[in-house]
Amino acid sequence: MEVKSRFAHYNFNVFDLEKSMDFYEKALNLKEVRRKEASDSSFVLVYLGDGETDFELELTWLRDWDRPYEMGDNEVHLCVQVYGDYDEIRKFHKDNGWVCYENESMNLYFINDPDDHWIEVVPVKR
Repeated sequence: MEVKSRFAHYNFNVFDLEKSMDFYEKALNLKEVRRKEASDSSFVLVYLGDGETDFELELTWLRDWDRPYEMGDNEVHLCVQVYGDYDEIRKFHKDNGWVCYENESMNLYFINDPDDHWIEVVPVKR
């Protein structure tokens, strides 16, 4: 049997939902496309989209989580491609203090969100 699939979304748990949503909108222009809230207010799921693809980033906020998330040695990351002047975008990310790692020889860098999730930023190859 051959299983055919496609990506739907990726999830990050976040400690401060509003702070995270603000970061993703300012840093990457990702906007809320839908939301699900538990009837008992125990969690909120916010799905962010790029307005171009069907792929979504799900931000999960848990009411009873009482401390910032610890990423530890987890090397999982999300990668985004950006349009426009890559150097200007990198400068914007640096000016906001979001760049956490750069690899100039590979022409890529990482930004980290308020929960320290790493997002790789590369230019769109045309």
